[in-house]
Amino acid sequence: MGNVIDLGRGVRAAVTERHGGVSAPPYDSLNLGFGSGDEREAVLANRKAAARDLGFEVDRVVWMNQVHSADVLVATEPGGVGTCDGVVTTRSDLVLASMAADCLPVLAADAEAGVLGAAHSGRLGTANGVAANLVAAMADQGAVADRITVFLGPAICGGCYEVPPHVRDETARDAPEAACTTREGTAGVDMRAAVTAQLRRAGVTDIRSDGRCTLESPELFSHRGQAPTGRFASFLWRV
Repeated sequence: MGNVIDLGRGVRAAVTERHGGVSAPPYDSLNLGFGSGDEREAVLANRKAAARDLGFEVDRVVWMNQVHSADVLVATEPGGVGTCDGVVTTRSDLVLASMAADCLPVLAADAEAGVLGAAHSGRLGTANGVAANLVAAMADQGAVADRITVFLGPAICGGCYEVPPHVRDETARDAPEAACTTREGTAGVDMRAAVTAQLRRAGVTDIRSDGRCTLESPELFSHRGQAPTGRFASFLWRV
């Protein structure tokens, strides 16, 4: 299922893994994503089981309709918040979720202000600064950048994320730290490096990371490694 991570002052984060659910191959088995092609009833059962095992009710969770944008919305109630790739809330009873299968989950909290944020930073979201937009949206709700703690979930690493040279160059125009070379000596994109740099420029200093590469970690879903495949979730909540 994955471990619960204590981010301090009553804030918890967790990353689910691929085993422990009811989905059939190729989504086996704890797939939490509707958009993957899996059976809806299996995903609903998996979401309920994941929430229960992590210690909260599934009806507290805020889900984004993720589209690789840089848009951030404010959640005032559980359920679907709308089409976006970042969500912010000041409600203490809500659980924020970011879905991924290679993209970078970004979980952020200013516990003193009572503001939580979650984002899904894929290549396009990284290029367009969704993580910085998340920090700005949190500030609009009363957060202070240098009080924010960020947890970066698992994502495909720069050593594995091969792209055509023109795609690397396009990404690096707005996110220069994304440009890298893979282990094979080809053009690559390093989303974790780019997002870390964006967060630091936005004033965030406390940045923690899961560190795992989804392509190299069999316990995680990876679109590049297994497509079609499921999605894992990175959750953020207050206790």
